[in-house]
Amino acid sequence: MLVRSRPTPARSRRWCLPALAAGALLVSALAAAAQPQPAATTDGPVGTWMVEKGKAMVRVVDCGGQYWGVVAWEKTPGTDSNNPDPALKTRSTLGMPVLLGMHGSGQGKWTGHIYNAEDGQTYEGHISLAGANALRVEGCVLGIMCGGETWSRSAPTAAVAQADRHAAVRSTTGSGRAHRSVAEEPPAQVCSAIGRR
Repeated sequence: MLVRSRPTPARSRRWCLPALAAGALLVSALAAAAQPQPAATTDGPVGTWMVEKGKAMVRVVDCGGQYWGVVAWEKTPGTDSNNPDPALKTRSTLGMPVLLGMHGSGQGKWTGHIYNAEDGQTYEGHISLAGANALRVEGCVLGIMCGGETWSRSAPTAAVAQADRHAAVRSTTGSGRAHRSVAEEPPAQVCSAIGRR
């Protein structure tokens, strides 16, 4: 005859503690999975970004593994009058590259150069995603004195709408068709025009 012994408190505890720990771990994992997560982006910093003070929008495109940012819209159109190169002093700031050859330097971070039209200088700099809709842009002098701002993601169509609202006359290609704004151009066209801007 088989006699079962009653579980003793010590024997029950040996079995219960691991089960309780496993259950608590499972509940914690499910709770963490249910929390809203920021949208992951596989495009890195690609997109249209409103600068911190709202004076311009910059379109960032991937040009063969390097990211370049060009002015897609500006509140007050201007020229690059502070550029030290006399040949560039009269170029329009619309379409001008400001993020230059940014390449990957870590998880969610890219390093390259930043052109500042306000003083005509190019600085070492880096950009990093500060969430799905925020881009931290920082430039450095001598690699030690750094400053920057955070740009907000904007819909590409917002740059086109802003450009249409602020343009009294839209320039033409010579065939009577209106030029596309930088915000409307295909990325390959933006990349091929970087050296001419």
